[in-house]
Amino acid sequence: MSPIPRRTVLRGTAAALAMGVGAGVAACARPGDRIPVALATGGPQGVYRRVGDALAGLWAAELGLDTRVVGSEGSVDNVGMLVSGQAQVAFCAADVAVDGAVDGARPRFGLRALARVHDDAIQVVVPAESPVRTLADLAGRRVSVGARNSGVLVIAPRLLTTVGLNPARDMTAVMLGLGESVAALERGEIDAFFWSGGVPTAGVERLVGARPVRLLDLAAPTAVLRARYPVYDLTTVPARTYGLPDPVTVTSVRNVLLVTADMPDARAEALTRVLLEGRERLSAADAAGRAIDPRTAIGTQPVPLHPGAVAAYRGLKGL
Repeated sequence: MSPIPRRTVLRGTAAALAMGVGAGVAACARPGDRIPVALATGGPQGVYRRVGDALAGLWAAELGLDTRVVGSEGSVDNVGMLVSGQAQVAFCAADVAVDGAVDGARPRFGLRALARVHDDAIQVVVPAESPVRTLADLAGRRVSVGARNSGVLVIAPRLLTTVGLNPARDMTAVMLGLGESVAALERGEIDAFFWSGGVPTAGVERLVGARPVRLLDLAAPTAVLRARYPVYDLTTVPARTYGLPDPVTVTSVRNVLLVTADMPDARAEALTRVLLEGRERLSAADAAGRAIDPRTAIGTQPVPLHPGAVAAYRGLKGL
């Protein structure tokens, strides 16, 4: 996916603000104030948690903020915590962020992005010896379609619909998180599971040590999916990942770092600046951290940037 030029994004955001999109944003606060920051992440075996732990540490060290990491079931859960005020910042898949709703209720303040952090690969994992070769082959099987409040549970039914399958009708669908899905596949209790995460995902890597796996090729279903949901794209899982002999084409979705529009500009600017300046430490925490680069981090579309984040990108040198 080609990044949209930084100047183009900044011009578009500035125009939106001039039209009043940023109206109602609270007055600027000091970047180093002591208001706590809770960062909603994900499950213990996922990328959100590892990058989130490192990011919270950066914010605490560089800004003197009282930060804490909150575990969750995934993107939908994270938006819910933003809406309720349990979290001030959250990792979220762009498809969920675009929907911007929890149980049909819109947040009081609109959702805004600080940065695009990494892209998730939607991985449909089956045992290496399984006869399942395509999504259509999942008919009649036992399949984990993601935890109850996860982004996986948003994308899995959408993908299955492209091949005419309804998870409630055409298979034995269960809602399990990554750790539970890995354990269930290893024990032979399910035939496949959906997962949306960075590549490689540590939980899937650990599974390979006990039971070799394959990933389903999702090129054709994604082409159908994109006609209705342009937020999705294609990516390639390289050969040798999880012991795969060949590369596999799968669906991808951007991940963004979300806040609400009422976050003070100064705080959003400080959080974004430290995120971008500390990307080497984030890369050390997880390989997905290497994707955090100012030239691509600004590409949060279709989720609008927070005006404080716009200021942070404008202040960067050498771009």
